[in-house]
Amino acid sequence: MKNTVCEKGISENKDFKKVLIITYYWPPAGGPGVQRWLKFVKYLPDFGIQPIVYIPENPTYPIVDQKLVNEVSEKVTILKQPIFEPYQLAAFFSTTKTKKISSGIIPNKKKQGILDKVFLWIRGNLFIPDARKYWVKPSISYLEKYIQDNNIDIIITSGPPHSLHLIGMALKQKLKVKWFADFRDPWTTIGYHKSLRLSTFAANKHKKLESQVLNSADRIIVTSKTTKTEFQAITTRPIDVITNGYDTEPVGNQDLDTKFSLAHIGSFLSERNPAILWEALVELVAEITDFQKNLEIKLIGAVSQEVLETISNYKLNDYLNNLGYVSHEQAIIHQKKSQVLLLIEIDSEDTKSIIPGKLFEYMVSNRPIIAIGPRDSDFAEIITGTNTGVFLRYTEKEKLKTLILNFYNQFLEGKLQSQGIGLQKYSRKNLTKELVAILNQ
Repeated sequence: MKNTVCEKGISENKDFKKVLIITYYWPPAGGPGVQRWLKFVKYLPDFGIQPIVYIPENPTYPIVDQKLVNEVSEKVTILKQPIFEPYQLAAFFSTTKTKKISSGIIPNKKKQGILDKVFLWIRGNLFIPDARKYWVKPSISYLEKYIQDNNIDIIITSGPPHSLHLIGMALKQKLKVKWFADFRDPWTTIGYHKSLRLSTFAANKHKKLESQVLNSADRIIVTSKTTKTEFQAITTRPIDVITNGYDTEPVGNQDLDTKFSLAHIGSFLSERNPAILWEALVELVAEITDFQKNLEIKLIGAVSQEVLETISNYKLNDYLNNLGYVSHEQAIIHQKKSQVLLLIEIDSEDTKSIIPGKLFEYMVSNRPIIAIGPRDSDFAEIITGTNTGVFLRYTEKEKLKTLILNFYNQFLEGKLQSQGIGLQKYSRKNLTKELVAILNQ
């Protein structure tokens, strides 16, 4: 049967299973949070699934990328309802601070001012599980009727924000629908959770809600093996790992940077500030003839003030190219142009489960990756298994210095590139196929 497309997506088709996806991040939202379900929705119709996406009508996105609107599938039905967000009021005092906290960029604890501390305390203790909590009740009321009127088979909630899982939990209790809870990041073990200045009451409330969600969903989807292990200590519900991935982007091949560019793409948080990288670069500038003429440190995305100050303190400003936030399309271009790609995660037990979404786009850029993170990181296994880069711990400065020098010599010879293997496993279409298999069980 041929699929017909109308303004609201696929018309009634008996061959398609309807799935309602509840998500906060959706174009024109920028950043990594939007990519996962934007791409799942793109491919779900290929596997007999009719996606219906429920999003806020007037969200406060910390990052906006208007070009992503063009990537929304024509075969999706979009539902919108108004949302009230306290960030809209907090912006009256400081737009910059509220945007940073909203996107997870939290100032170094030693450098937090009174306003920082107040905002963090309010965010962690008054808005549980998060500042989108006021969208829960009106969404339940609206979606309850929509689900009944449209014979929805399955609902999926995607968090963070984890308040969206509370919508799914309530709808399941009311309507007995099948509910899948998708966790793009962990809940109480996510890196910034400890920075929210939580009271004992608030911390316990988070854990209670987390447990309720994990023990109510029919099935749980996570992005890493470590998160699966953490959740298995809380629930006996079935848990599936579906990582993020890469899509075929229409940007074509790019001429490589003429300089030896080390590019970090994405939010560069103060906790990710790698002293071993700056020390290695300073030493190489001093020791290797012409290294300083060729070196370029390229930062693309939101960068914390602490990182910029550290670069300045190491006297590396002359090599810094801080481009700020660019569109996803431009980020892909820079990934293909840069000589080496940097992937840096916070050195903490709590971040071992984090697999940055950009990793998979990095892997298909054909550029070598230098990854720095905590021991036994889940993304280290992926980088090693696909032969797309080298993983180092924060204690391995000499190893890092030797690696950069080796890459630099290959750059001078025109031979610097990545030799990835087994990458097809992480294509967005293959991952959507895995998702559909779970939905059909």
